[in-house]
Amino acid sequence: MKFLCDVHISYKIVRYLRGSGFETIHINEILNKWYTKDGDICTYADKNDFIVLTKDADFRNSFFISNTPRKLVKVNLGNISTSVLIEVISGNLQAIQNLNSNGGFLIELDQNSATFIKKEK
Repeated sequence: MKFLCDVHISYKIVRYLRGSGFETIHINEILNKWYTKDGDICTYADKNDFIVLTKDADFRNSFFISNTPRKLVKVNLGNISTSVLIEVISGNLQAIQNLNSNGGFLIELDQNSATFIKKEK
């Protein structure tokens, strides 16, 4: 499983995911760094089979309207501590892994719940 973290995702999340054995990159490490347009992030993620991890609602809209990115985890937690976000992600990794093996999906993470939307291939 591979993650591409958007600009507002902490490097602590990147290190956590890498430490958990997942290939993970931060947008600031590739393309035009924090200047990269959302569409370019989607194209890169889809081409390289990354799951986009973001807080940006524009990616959610693009998922439904343009079917890109194909794999998306949208964080709806606002300004919470990174440790709480790590707990929420950790608690949903198995579900993300299950969906990842079956095509496109959107997962919206809240502090006390997760919404899973699977897209047909």
